[in-house]
Amino acid sequence: MDNFLKQWAEAAYTSTGFFWMALWAFILGYIISSMIQIFVTEKRMQKTMGKDEGKSVLLGTFFGIISSSCSFAALASAKSIFKKGASFVSSMAFLLASTNLVIELGIIISIFLGWQFVVGEYVGGILLIVICWILIRVINPKKLIAKARKNLESESDDESMDKKDWKQQIQSENSWARVAKKYKMEWQMVWKDVTVGFTIAGIVAAFVPDSFFQTLFINSGNGNTDFTFFEILEHIIVGPIAAFLTFIGSMGNIPLAALLFGKGVSFAGVMAFIFSDLVVFPVLRINARYYGWKMSLFILFLLFTALIGTSLALHYAFDLFQILPDPSQVKIQDSEYFKLDYTFFLNLAFLAISAYLVYLGFFKKKDVEHNMSEMAPKSKLLESILKYAAFFCYVWLAGGLIVKFFIQ
Repeated sequence: MDNFLKQWAEAAYTSTGFFWMALWAFILGYIISSMIQIFVTEKRMQKTMGKDEGKSVLLGTFFGIISSSCSFAALASAKSIFKKGASFVSSMAFLLASTNLVIELGIIISIFLGWQFVVGEYVGGILLIVICWILIRVINPKKLIAKARKNLESESDDESMDKKDWKQQIQSENSWARVAKKYKMEWQMVWKDVTVGFTIAGIVAAFVPDSFFQTLFINSGNGNTDFTFFEILEHIIVGPIAAFLTFIGSMGNIPLAALLFGKGVSFAGVMAFIFSDLVVFPVLRINARYYGWKMSLFILFLLFTALIGTSLALHYAFDLFQILPDPSQVKIQDSEYFKLDYTFFLNLAFLAISAYLVYLGFFKKKDVEHNMSEMAPKSKLLESILKYAAFFCYVWLAGGLIVKFFIQ
């Protein structure tokens, strides 16, 4: 019993420490994302992209980079862009960029995993787009694309568009109030995933023995960094399976990715885990609802194939340049999460900025209207499960912290 209480306390402390480390980065990322979504609307994106495939792929990638990192928002936006006439490959470029190349994800990765993984994330995001583009050009699924467009014809369009120039908007207090409302929505979209993801990371760090990871990921652990091709391939395939089982978005999965790397999983396997947020069942179901099951399975094939190719390319390229990261650089359990350092002061500063945005958007300018962005249709059952799981996580964390500071 004493051993369980000790592990419980350690798990809760590790989870809250992880979140404390990442808090300022979450706030900064979502403020930037909210600003861009208010000042660069989806309608402006659609108008700019045009019909030329090469140009639309580049613009789709760019607009994805400056969009929200929420997978459900990205799915809805990609569908809308495709429906408005953009090519299928450019809508895929937008989807991949908005889930792999966004600013906030890079900041979180830098905190937990280091610069090599940030480079891997951004270079890998571009590789994912290029491989998908090549596959689409080679396979040329014209009938599937035509049928997918037909499935979207019955949906009504929202033709409203903000006429103001972004330079005028950025000087308007009302626009910043809309940024505040969008910022709140960003947190509403991710709070469950982040809560569950960080809690699971702490639980796994405290309770799951290294032998489990060594069984799941062949030849991992024991300081081994020299993997055969087939061992790396196995890590790449198992990584998405692990991501599938967590059902957590990319932002919530980063501490778990750090945990996997710290336990000895290969660089390629961890990158595959991070890239896997678009090959899980909820995304497959949403794409089926939008485009039909055949197209949804084709998209799954595209993304999974690109994921494998990208993870392998990154691993061997980093190995060639001798910049593969060292697992020892990742500290899973640190007794000094809450020390007075730059993280402490950055958190205070960004919490103050958040408080001002809340005041501006919900008190001073509470009557300013803001239309919600379209979201992909979530599973009510899965959302209910995640919500109650998040509430359970709060009880778990509170209990563990009480044990650590008042009982042990």
